[in-house]
Amino acid sequence: MYEPIMLDEEKVFKDPVHRYVHVRSALIWDLIDSPEFQRLRRIKQLGTSFFTFHGGEHSRFNHSLGVYEIMRRILETFEGRAKLSNEEKLLCLCAALLHDVGHGPFSHSFEKVFRFDHEDWTKEIIMGDTKINSILRTVSDDFPRKVAEVISKTYENKLIVSLISSQIDADRMDYLLRDAYYTGVHYGNFDIERILRVMRPTEEGIVIKASGMHAVEDYIMSRYQMYWQVYFHPVTRSGEVVLRKIFQRAKELFDQGYDFGIDPVNFHPFFTDQISLHDYISLDETVVYFYMHQWRHEKDAILSDLCSRFLDRNLLQYVEYNPRQFRTENEIRQLFAEAGIDSNYYVEVDSTSDLPYDYYRPEKDQERISIMLVKPNGEQAELSTMSDIVESVCGKRRFDYKLFYPADLLEALPIEQARKIKERLKVVMSDE
Repeated sequence: MYEPIMLDEEKVFKDPVHRYVHVRSALIWDLIDSPEFQRLRRIKQLGTSFFTFHGGEHSRFNHSLGVYEIMRRILETFEGRAKLSNEEKLLCLCAALLHDVGHGPFSHSFEKVFRFDHEDWTKEIIMGDTKINSILRTVSDDFPRKVAEVISKTYENKLIVSLISSQIDADRMDYLLRDAYYTGVHYGNFDIERILRVMRPTEEGIVIKASGMHAVEDYIMSRYQMYWQVYFHPVTRSGEVVLRKIFQRAKELFDQGYDFGIDPVNFHPFFTDQISLHDYISLDETVVYFYMHQWRHEKDAILSDLCSRFLDRNLLQYVEYNPRQFRTENEIRQLFAEAGIDSNYYVEVDSTSDLPYDYYRPEKDQERISIMLVKPNGEQAELSTMSDIVESVCGKRRFDYKLFYPADLLEALPIEQARKIKERLKVVMSDE
């Protein structure tokens, strides 16, 4: 039986969301001190949201510590209720701490351009030749594999998986509270103390005492509001569009053999799709910013302009977009091209969608994990069958489309050219 090694004295991190993050395990302390985990200090949690909410500069590092702390508190609550061994408890804590260790700079924008998934890189970091892997192997040779399986949702113990990845888990609870705190909004706030008190472990995953239903309703509506008011904010999305176009332009120039002022050696593996684990870990947002500062002075006008837009927050403007108006979108692209503005880099339709809560339905292709309430008599009921609030949003996916364009370049065009484009922009918004 594995016996955890404890620190001589508990270490604590001051945290604005949870007040303190407590660390007693020597292994957890070593993981936090690893270079791969410290790299998360240089990866923003909210990507380009700082353009919209100036306080949203927090990192994946402090979010990961927060998820660990929530997991630690859940395990304390489950003491005497869940049959988890010492090694399984440590497994929960390690998975919580390391669940985001594979994120790249600016997270999802970076992934879209280079077509990879941060979860794959999380697995590579945990299983590969890294300090994190060597620390995890002090528990057992197969412990890194177990941690990776929990994060990828393939581990055999459904309860452990549900604690880190479900519709109400340690990860979601921390990022809602933390992102709300740093962006200065109130939408993401909910009663986490109450939710932790009413969580109950089962072999199939966590369930919630029926008496805590209203706290869960509040959590789900908080998530809904955060996505539409913060995560999908159009200014944030404009920043993401410009960022993606920077990466795309730099790659296109590289593929053409363009002579950069400073050779972007850190991007070579990404441009050629030959990325080693070392290459990936070596790239963070400080490196990306370095190249942006160099590229804003490049002789290529498009790359220079896009980098200046990002660094100076001169982003693209937007209009609401009706996807049925794709022919008008093509006309807009053509009109910009005729005006000498490359529509591949300056006109972009961006779409978002969110499903605040859904439950497993046999007719659906993919199983969705339900939030189950446990009644006083021990019977379980799916949340939306008992909550009118949740039932009203259950299974209802909301979509949003926006067309982004350079308003400043449009205003600089001859009057007649600008007028034609503006007329087409009005059409692309219509329901006709």
